[in-house]
Amino acid sequence: MRDPETGPETEPVGLQDVGDRPDPAADRGIYPVVEPTGPSEPADPAGGGGAEVRRDEGPVAAAADTAREQQREDGRSRLWHGDTPTQPMPIVDRLRHTPYRMSRSPKELTASESEVQAAGEAIDIALRLGELMLRCGAAASKVEASIVAVGAAAGLRRLDVDITLQSLLMQCVLSDGQTITRLRVVQGSRQDFARLDGIHRLVEEIVADGFDAPVVRDRLRRIQIHRRNYPDWMVLISTGVFAGAVTFMLGAGFVAVLITIGSAMVVHRSTRVLGNHGFPEFYQVAAGGFIATSLAWLAYVAGIRDWLPLSVADFAYMVAGGIVVLLPGRAMASAVEDVISGYQVTGAGRMLAVLLNTSGLIIGVAGSLSLTLAVANALESDFVSPEVLDLRTFGAPLSSAVIGAFVLGLFASVTVLSRRLLLVPIALLSAGAVLVYRTMSDVVGMGQSSSVGVGAVFVGVLGALIATRAGAPALTVIIPSSFGLLPGLTIFRGLYEMVVSSGPFAGTLSVQSGITTLLGAMATLLAIATGTTLGDIMMNPVGRRLSRARWDHRRRRQG
Repeated sequence: MRDPETGPETEPVGLQDVGDRPDPAADRGIYPVVEPTGPSEPADPAGGGGAEVRRDEGPVAAAADTAREQQREDGRSRLWHGDTPTQPMPIVDRLRHTPYRMSRSPKELTASESEVQAAGEAIDIALRLGELMLRCGAAASKVEASIVAVGAAAGLRRLDVDITLQSLLMQCVLSDGQTITRLRVVQGSRQDFARLDGIHRLVEEIVADGFDAPVVRDRLRRIQIHRRNYPDWMVLISTGVFAGAVTFMLGAGFVAVLITIGSAMVVHRSTRVLGNHGFPEFYQVAAGGFIATSLAWLAYVAGIRDWLPLSVADFAYMVAGGIVVLLPGRAMASAVEDVISGYQVTGAGRMLAVLLNTSGLIIGVAGSLSLTLAVANALESDFVSPEVLDLRTFGAPLSSAVIGAFVLGLFASVTVLSRRLLLVPIALLSAGAVLVYRTMSDVVGMGQSSSVGVGAVFVGVLGALIATRAGAPALTVIIPSSFGLLPGLTIFRGLYEMVVSSGPFAGTLSVQSGITTLLGAMATLLAIATGTTLGDIMMNPVGRRLSRARWDHRRRRQG
């Protein structure tokens, strides 16, 4: 049985360790406090107490002494065994590490609990909001924080939220003990940081101004049907320039950069057509990798015949730039954040999707390399010089790499539909990340993964600060700013080692060395995801203070 006032019934004493009993202080301000019905205990002038019961004080004093002794036993047990709550976590605790806060005092939370219809409507709105956040790529912890903040603003308490990659479950217990449960299925995903930004601002307004169901429902509907910040043709061009900037950062020439821009635009349109015809993302990524590699090889053949001014290394640079736009950087960051935040099921599902899509990319690139190798062998022409294996992650000078990173961040933010106000800050942060990486790698002498990790922490710290100042979720700033650290060239090198090792141009190459190189690329992706997540977590205290200061300032302006 569940008592409407004191929460769920605890287990019998014989089945529950004393140290696992909930601390009543943890629920202060959320659950009502039951006052004792008996007379108060007189003070002991001698300061005595303990478990001894004096005959002249009656059963009330005996009960009080027994309670004090039990409290001391509970304290000693918690000291050795810890204090694990067995009741649902209060709303205040669930909002403690988020930028949101309670919009009303806990005493006001019983205003709408008796209204089943109002509670059901608030839960439906919160679930719709959470569904849209998941579809836009938000981490599960951010989705739960937004849902709980909206529920608290609506007057709900004792909320339970369960989030998976494809469903949202929300349950609320009313003051009379009645339970309301709602389930919403999440279908499909769409990379749109503008909508994610709009939802974040909507939640902040709900927390600051209060929950008005018709107004919130209308605002949420307008966010859903709002036109994109940039037209499709601008996103297409930005995708090409983004890939060209990667090629320029690697050290390619001007002609190779132009070819990469055209190749990335073809890949973007091809994957879009496949998606419109119902092909899953795995096949879209595989086809994109095959097209990018094949077009780069055709340009390389034209360079061999002196039709285009291309060097031997430009082939690898063009492939690396073409496949960077297909790497699952956003999904990887969300998956790692989910696992770190305690959402293992959702994080495992996203991680599996990342590995599957990366495998599709590897299959597409490897398939194209095998085909072009066979064609080159049949025509008795050169394929690619093993000098590719000596290429560095960034072959361009430091100044060129920083300029390329700025251009990359500027146009990468357009591809994810970021807010216009954030375009220049994202570009500057992207250039700063590459500068930190090159400093750690070239000056300090750190390894690639370690240098990338330091650059990712830099992105996470400053990205979270910029997002807080702009009133945007940190994900919308951190993800496009970290695109300049993606290991496109490393993936190509690993695949080149694996494919060419089976042909006449093998030399000293081997499949084992290719697998090792690919594992290094995966380590770099993991370093980017964990580094940005660590930077975001490090800035949580500062972000909460800034958010709450802005919240208090808004409340003071409203009187």
